[in-house]
Parts: sequence; C-alpha cells; structure tokens
Amino acid sequence: MTARIPSFEYASLPGSGGVRLNVAYAGSGQPIVLLHGFPQTHLMWRHVATDLAADHTVIVPDLRGYGDSDKPLAVASDDSTYAKRTMAADVVAVAKALGHDRFALAGHDRGALVAFRAGLDHPAAVSHLACLDVLPTLDMWDVMHGTTAAVGFHLYLMAQPPGLPEQLISASADAFFGHFLDLWAGRPDAIPAPVRQAYLDACRAAVPSIVADYRASATVDVEHDLADRAAGNLLRMPVTVLQQDWGAALGFDAAARWRAWAPDLDHRTVSFGHFMAEEAPEAVASSLRSLLAR
Repeated sequence: MTARIPSFEYASLPGSGGVRLNVAYAGSGQPIVLLHGFPQTHLMWRHVATDLAADHTVIVPDLRGYGDSDKPLAVASDDSTYAKRTMAADVVAVAKALGHDRFALAGHDRGALVAFRAGLDHPAAVSHLACLDVLPTLDMWDVMHGTTAAVGFHLYLMAQPPGLPEQLISASADAFFGHFLDLWAGRPDAIPAPVRQAYLDACRAAVPSIVADYRASATVDVEHDLADRAAGNLLRMPVTVLQQDWGAALGFDAAARWRAWAPDLDHRTVSFGHFMAEEAPEAVASSLRSLLAR
C-alpha cells in the first residue's frame, strides 16, 4: 500500500468496467477531484488537498494503472483500457460513488489529460477544469518535432507496440522513473526521500499499465481528440491552465493552443518546475480557489 495523506479517509471505489480505484477524500462543501501525474500517485496532491479540504470536499484517486488502484491488462496497441475516455469515466464514477454528480476537476500531467477528456465527454458533470503543465494530446504531438522532440523521448518509447518498452523499462525501473523525478523538479527538496521512494515503488509495480497509458496517447486518444476537433467540441466550463514556458523552449504559443479548446480560459505561465503541486502548493491552491470562484 502506498503512503497516505494524513487526515484523509480512504476507500476502494468502483470506476468503469469493474475497475476499482484507491481514493482519498476529506472535507465538505463544493467538491473538487484532483488527478495525479507521472511518475507519481495521488500523494503528489498531499499539500494542496489538505489546504482545499478546509472548505471543500476533496477527492484524490490513484488513476487506474497507478498506485493502489486496479491495473487491468491492455492486450493490444489500440486497446481502450487506458484510453483517457475510459479513465475519465472512472473519475465520474468515483465522484458519483461519493454522492457527487457535479464537481470541479484538476489534473496534473497524465491526470490533466484525463481531466481534459472528462471535460469534453462529461460537461454536465465537470463544473470547472484545471490542467497543470500539459498540452492536450493532439497538440502535444503537433508541437513535437526535430531535435526538440528529444525531451519527450519517453513518449515515443512507450508508444511502441507491447513488449519491448515494458521489457526495457522493467529492467531498470528505478533509474527510468527516477530520471524524470530528478530532471523535471525545479526544487528537488519538494519531493522528500520517503515520498520519492513511494513513487518509485508504485511505478516499479505498474510498468505494463503505465506504458499502456502512454501508448493510448499515441493511438486511441489521438483519434478521440481528432473527432472532437472535427466536430467543434469545446470545453465550455471555466478553465485554468498553469504551465511552464514550453512555448519559448519548443517554439509554439501554449496559450493559443489551449484557447482553441477552451474559450473561457485563464492561462498562466509559471516559474516553478513541473511538479508544481509539490514545489509551490500555496500558489496552486490559490489558483484553484480562484478558478472555483469563477
């Protein structure tokens, strides 16, 4: 069992298709669901979740395939088991199991892609949406090109057919996942040694499902984004995006990319590192409170 957020209750709750998610929850009031990123678990929200629980109902699951949630087997490259559409349905089901048909939703990294899909697929359920340090899947692939794409080598590795990526990563799991924890951290002390070890332990036990999550973003997730773009589907709720200055590094306008999906957008370029909920929890909590007031 992974480490826990102090003062939060825990339960194994039903997602979609019989999958059960490990979920932490606390507080009362307007509900908000917080979704973690890679290579982490729900524990990355420990500071922000505790802050928000003072006046909100806060729900913090491990995504399917991560942490202590179920890790169903994906058997093919085009399998929908880890499609963000499927993972978004998990989130809606978990919130409903706790009595909430409508809720705010914030995601970081992989969790932000799930949140993005939930906002498109379940607009009646998602009242407000926040996405931290990510681009929508379709836009991510659009901007990755040339030598600058080397920064995303893991995206291409885990997009390969089942077999080789899992074998390579499993052979050196701690070095692989630890590489990102070290490289992406603006403040290494924001992830103390016991938390870092909890992340590595959880990822080491979940290599096939983590790879399947990424593989879906090179296959079925792209198909879903393309269909929404062709249909003109948009995020109609208030949206906040917190993002490092990727545009300056990779040569694109991040705010414009997001605005094409979200007309009611507050896009903020931030100075802290990728793991912002741990590096600058007060700023992240403040931004979420501002979003919820819109």
